[in-house]
Amino acid sequence: MTETTTLLVFAHRDEASAFDDVPHLVTGVGKVNAATQLAAALAEAAPAPIERVVVLGTAGVVGDGPERPSLEEIYQVTGVVQHDFSLPSPTIVPAGERILPQDRTAVIATGDVFVKSDEQREAIAALGATLCDMECYAYAAVCARFGVPLQLFKVPSDFADSSTTDEEWDTIVFRKSEQLRAFWDERLA
Repeated sequence: MTETTTLLVFAHRDEASAFDDVPHLVTGVGKVNAATQLAAALAEAAPAPIERVVVLGTAGVVGDGPERPSLEEIYQVTGVVQHDFSLPSPTIVPAGERILPQDRTAVIATGDVFVKSDEQREAIAALGATLCDMECYAYAAVCARFGVPLQLFKVPSDFADSSTTDEEWDTIVFRKSEQLRAFWDERLA
């Protein structure tokens, strides 16, 4: 049996802090960085093509109510929309294998802004998303264009509300990286 060539991807170096011993790509924050870096990695992978992209990272919670994602669970993203684009964008469904049960899946909204206001999160939730980030739409669009299966896994770091700060994320991200590493070792490696 041949081993699948997997590209492990993170947006921010701190999200990858628990993965020093695992080959990975850090694209940088935001849709432009995510798209250009991932596209370059996929294009440059020949002659041994990448057969699967796995993205691990953090996300903000925008959903409310009893079905709201927990800050302690990892979710597999099964749909991606943009929240900072003035025209409706199509939902992209990642083509990678779904490995988590339905109650551990989420739709994520991507935009080039760190969401930290109640008004923003309400508008994003109205798009049908329960999580938000700054890169997933770009990853999904690039993988769709290259025909590479994509699996997106996010662990919520905050509630993307008016009490959320950049400094709070900076302190939480290292613990979240450890949580993602345990998940990687158990389910994906």
